[in-house]
Amino acid sequence: MIDISPLRESRSFRLLWFGQLVSLSGTQLRLVAIPYQIYLITGSSLEVGLIGLFQAIPLISLALFGGVFADRFNRRRLLLLTQIGLALSSAALAIGTQLGVASVPFLYAMTAIGAAFSAIDGPARGSLTPSLVRRDQLPAAITLNQVLFQTAAIAGPAFAGIIILSLGVAGAYWIDVVSFLVAIAAVGAMRIPPSEPRQHAPVLLALVEGITYLRANRILLSTFVLDFLATFFGSPRALFPYYADRVFAVGPQGLGLLFAAPGIGSLIAALTAGWIPRVRRQGVALLVAVAAWGLAIVGFGFMRDGLFVPALLFIALAQGADTLSAIFRHTILLTIVPDELRGRLTSIAQMFFLGGPYLGQVESGIVADALSPEFSVISGGIATVVSVGLVALWAPEVVSYRTPAPQR
Repeated sequence: MIDISPLRESRSFRLLWFGQLVSLSGTQLRLVAIPYQIYLITGSSLEVGLIGLFQAIPLISLALFGGVFADRFNRRRLLLLTQIGLALSSAALAIGTQLGVASVPFLYAMTAIGAAFSAIDGPARGSLTPSLVRRDQLPAAITLNQVLFQTAAIAGPAFAGIIILSLGVAGAYWIDVVSFLVAIAAVGAMRIPPSEPRQHAPVLLALVEGITYLRANRILLSTFVLDFLATFFGSPRALFPYYADRVFAVGPQGLGLLFAAPGIGSLIAALTAGWIPRVRRQGVALLVAVAAWGLAIVGFGFMRDGLFVPALLFIALAQGADTLSAIFRHTILLTIVPDELRGRLTSIAQMFFLGGPYLGQVESGIVADALSPEFSVISGGIATVVSVGLVALWAPEVVSYRTPAPQR
């Protein structure tokens, strides 16, 4: 069973967790509404896939600076600023849609602006957790974060189709705005332990320090590379509108279920992840979980009309495996990286973690347009499994890695 002691013992972690749960639930509505809106306008999987490009560019270009800011400034204040910025970007989407000016370029632009704020938000949020819980509670805290993320990933998409049908796309965006207001109140009520004063290097030197540390740490670098390759090749998210419309013919409500299925698989995996702290060979466990993700994606790619429920099961299995790999990966990161570098390394991890699936949306859209969406999904899953073997050969350190025993 999952360990909830971080929620019981730390009020600030509880507030951070609750605020993120609400805001992510609203964000998931937006993440369904934008591709659905673009698909209605264009009918093109490629143009839906280009959403990933407009997310990836600011995330990759600004994430390193987000890590520097997280190591240099008050992380709680950074979170407040980013939540306000994200609320404003969602409000712009709602107003633009209601006024009839939400063209495809407008939707791409607002996607990029939201991703820019997320590039700052992620490192600040990720590096804050170890300051709120004991070191031996880190695996439990990471698992709880996965639970909230996947709960939001279920609740948002599951209701997205209903909300879009009843309130329209603009209504989904307005609900996202309200969710950010709740998150802002929760972050404002947090109390963060004071950090030790330290000298900060100039910004560019600080960036170099983080990159140099990663290059010298083969175990950490291999986990980042593996995550990028798996999500770059294996993520089928950009093709969900095509599958809902052309393969399964299930409409907006079925599309919402396709977007919700990954969250269900991840939530089940996270809720049953109480055994993870007992796993010492977490490098091997990470490789196995990523291979399972790829195989499940291959299974989804072979689904046809009349097999909508098995398709949902394959997507749920894939994301459950990905959740386990994320827990192992973040546990390794937070265990071996010192606090003074944690913000920068968390931001680099975010570049790989988010850059992979966002750029992968572009890759899957291009392959789908050139060949077929089905080939794009199946070949992506196979490429993921091949990537696991190549990373294991390139970095045998990840195979032999063992986590230290928890210290109280």
